[in-house]
Amino acid sequence: MKRSDVGVLLLLGALWGASFLFMRMGADAFGTMALAGMRAIGAALCFLPLLASRQHMAELRAHWRPIALFGLTNSALPYVLFSFAAKILPAGLSSIFDAITPLLVAASGWLWLGEKLDAPRIWGLLIGLAGVLWLVGDTAGFGHGGATAGWAMAACVGATVCYAFSVHYSHRYLRHVSVMTSTAGSQVAAALLLTPSTIWLWPATTPGLQAWFAMAGLAVACTALAYLLFFRLIARAGTAPTMTVLYLIPAFGVLWGWLFLDEAFTAAMAVGCAVILLGTALTTGLIRFRLAAVAKPATEET
Repeated sequence: MKRSDVGVLLLLGALWGASFLFMRMGADAFGTMALAGMRAIGAALCFLPLLASRQHMAELRAHWRPIALFGLTNSALPYVLFSFAAKILPAGLSSIFDAITPLLVAASGWLWLGEKLDAPRIWGLLIGLAGVLWLVGDTAGFGHGGATAGWAMAACVGATVCYAFSVHYSHRYLRHVSVMTSTAGSQVAAALLLTPSTIWLWPATTPGLQAWFAMAGLAVACTALAYLLFFRLIARAGTAPTMTVLYLIPAFGVLWGWLFLDEAFTAAMAVGCAVILLGTALTTGLIRFRLAAVAKPATEET
């Protein structure tokens, strides 16, 4: 990977990590549904000019049903679930849960699609699961109320389940559709799906300037711009190197929460994050080890 690509990778990790900061900043003022809806609407408006070509429009008309479902599971539902969690959990903690997506992709492929996993990847799944259970089990230690924080953590896990499903779904039903069409179309679909609830549940008190800034950053920078950088990096550096951005998102999420929201990074969060990242690294093959078997001789000379 070239130095310029490393710079883009770091910028992408910073942007996606900042999405949890912006959701935390805007969730109380906008509310869960309005924030999720405005994120999708803002991103869709940014992507609309890219759909204007005949090729993209033809693909959109031919595959609008799977693109719409992709928009539901890869955008609309995760936006709602993470926005709900942002009202309760620190931005850094929510970003840590985002790192379990590769674990769920591997686990669902193994359990439901019959994809083979070697021993290191199976160990990675178990280690990553242990990290998630550690965070959930230590909920009371974060000072946000055990039951309430538990629901917020469940929402974060639910969002990552949606992402994992979307990976397999897009691979099966959208592999012949250009990435730009499926992504831009999915944002438009998410915007259409969330617009009614955004209007119906619009906050009675007009959100302040800081909340509007957070919403704009979430839609334009952390969604539209981030996806464009993501596609560019895949084209230049390949899929595998680009996916290492998943390891940067929790780091930046914790960093932005600490810098701008004065969030504490507790020892429990550090342990959970480290365990989840180790499991993810093993599951995705970034870290490999060999299991050596020591065979006892069948016969011994006397």
